[in-house]
Amino acid sequence: MTQADITTVSAEQAAADLRAFAARGPMPAESRIDLVGVEREAMVALFAEAGLPKFRANQVWQWIYHKGAIGFDGMTNLAKPLRQQLAERFRISRPAIATRQDSIDGTIKWLLRFADGNEAEMVFIPEEDRGTLCISSQVGCTLTCSFCHTGTQRLVRNLTTAEIVGQVMLALDELGGFPTGGFNRRLTNIVLMGMGEPLYNFENVASALRIVMDNEGVALSRRRITLSTSGVVPMMERCGEEIGVNLAISLHATTDDTRDILVPINKKWPIQTLLDACRAYPGVNNARRITFEYVMLEGINDSLEDAKRLVSLIRGIPAKINLIPFNPWPGSNYVCSNDEHIERFAQVVLKAGYASPVRRPRGRDIFAACGQLKSESRRQTRRELRAEAAE
Repeated sequence: MTQADITTVSAEQAAADLRAFAARGPMPAESRIDLVGVEREAMVALFAEAGLPKFRANQVWQWIYHKGAIGFDGMTNLAKPLRQQLAERFRISRPAIATRQDSIDGTIKWLLRFADGNEAEMVFIPEEDRGTLCISSQVGCTLTCSFCHTGTQRLVRNLTTAEIVGQVMLALDELGGFPTGGFNRRLTNIVLMGMGEPLYNFENVASALRIVMDNEGVALSRRRITLSTSGVVPMMERCGEEIGVNLAISLHATTDDTRDILVPINKKWPIQTLLDACRAYPGVNNARRITFEYVMLEGINDSLEDAKRLVSLIRGIPAKINLIPFNPWPGSNYVCSNDEHIERFAQVVLKAGYASPVRRPRGRDIFAACGQLKSESRRQTRRELRAEAAE
């Protein structure tokens, strides 16, 4: 094929693209479909409905997720009239940044505001060999874990797929992460350990992670993504089969009596039921271990007996234990275990053959550490909703 042939084909395709839109006209701004959060095959289907071929959807996909486009104007391999037509039917969104705080240790926390005014927090934790983004799955939280600041904020709503993916996109914007795939990328890992219980928003979380893992876009592999759950047992198998990411369990206690207080979901799915689900987690092996998160609370769960009970409970599960010094927040009733007790606990776990790193608190000065995230969003009461509807 000669260069002239290529030009002719391109011109013919451009004309076909424009004819496909001719009868449709622009959509109202509020009705334009947000392409962020649309999985690749769904984007192909959307473009097909608009009369556009599959390769156009793939081009736009790469512009959005590989190059970080926030609009259509810069998509230079599309004819200018087609870019205008796309802008009349679709949009490419990001959450708004309400505030950004930078910790003295390099941690960054963003308070993100979504289109309806609700807010959630996101944290980036830089380390020498990696950069971890902690994202949220809900505004507020379904659960009421007593040691967690987020747990004091009632659930407002689930985040949409677009809002979950949008967090990653915004972080890449802020960290200079586009185009993706570079050797020196700052964002290397994602953890769903922010606000909310991911497995109570499974469909949106799964869809968002499939987009993030797509090799033609953000291209983070599943081994670099960890989903943390407090123990929504019925959804754990689906998580392993359909997403296949690393699993972290917010355990925090070795007896049901204590865990009922710290993690009340334990009353529904107690420790033994939860651990049985961990043993059955699809793909778990010594190369893909389950992480058990264990917040260290003075006089509550930090005794030698707790440490011995912990290694007995998880025996046979390929695992590592993350020991987390408690991060205080206003109004909390707990105290962090002292360094001596944490080290003594860690040694018991280590001697039993389990890695037991003590998670160094990061971002405490900006309330960005584990268990400290919270926004001011709240669910409206029925009276407030009725009053708003009457206005």
